[in-house]
Amino acid sequence: MANNVTYQGKPIKVGDLVRLSLKLIEAGKERIQVFEGLVLGISGRGDQKMIKVRKNAVGGIGVVRSIPVFSPWLSKIEVKRTRLKTSRAKLYNLSK
Repeated sequence: MANNVTYQGKPIKVGDLVRLSLKLIEAGKERIQVFEGLVLGISGRGDQKMIKVRKNAVGGIGVVRSIPVFSPWLSKIEVKRTRLKTSRAKLYNLSK
């Protein structure tokens, strides 16, 4: 189990608040969609690493996305806040 991943020289760890910029193609046009949330887990090894990110959408509904770190559709990752106080490899429940 991976606890962290390095993306363009920046370490990303479980518990970080990240902002992902994803490229989308709709009706022949390309646009950037931003997905901001908490990193719940990192899985895989080498070029197959994936991060699982959870955000709270409208109405308090949780949305979870698994994104390959080295995907051509991922344009950049920004770490907004460093590690939540945790020592776990995977965050299965989030208590406030």
